[in-house]
Amino acid sequence: MITKPETNFLHKTPIQIRFNDIDILSHVNNSVYQNYFDMARLRYFEKVFDQKMNWEDRALVLAKITIEYLNPIYLEEEIIVLSKVYKLGNKSLNMKQEIVNITTKELKANNDAILVAFGSKENGAIHLPDDWRNKIIDYETDLSF
Repeated sequence: MITKPETNFLHKTPIQIRFNDIDILSHVNNSVYQNYFDMARLRYFEKVFDQKMNWEDRALVLAKITIEYLNPIYLEEEIIVLSKVYKLGNKSLNMKQEIVNITTKELKANNDAILVAFGSKENGAIHLPDDWRNKIIDYETDLSF
């Protein structure tokens, strides 16, 4: 299956597949896909916010994720994770990600996630900070939130 770009992904994270990611069937174990998505999500927000997340102050925490495993990933493949925020709420945002083979453009997996703004002082959900909201809006130029 070749990916059809329904969404214009502006953020791309190359992934290095490690030998220990491989299971007995000679492909990446399904539990490792989440690590790839997590790494790309972290890189996305570092790029968009132009700083590392200060987990002791405020952060985005994963509230829900749905992953579709479409095609196996093998050790020698070159893959990339595409990431995009496509919806902003009061306290949360929605993100879509895809793992794609760089050479063949084959879609390997995708996910849809909901992340919630979390304040350490509040020990719970907070309103999505305006600076984060504005930086996401500026970055995702093809969407109107």
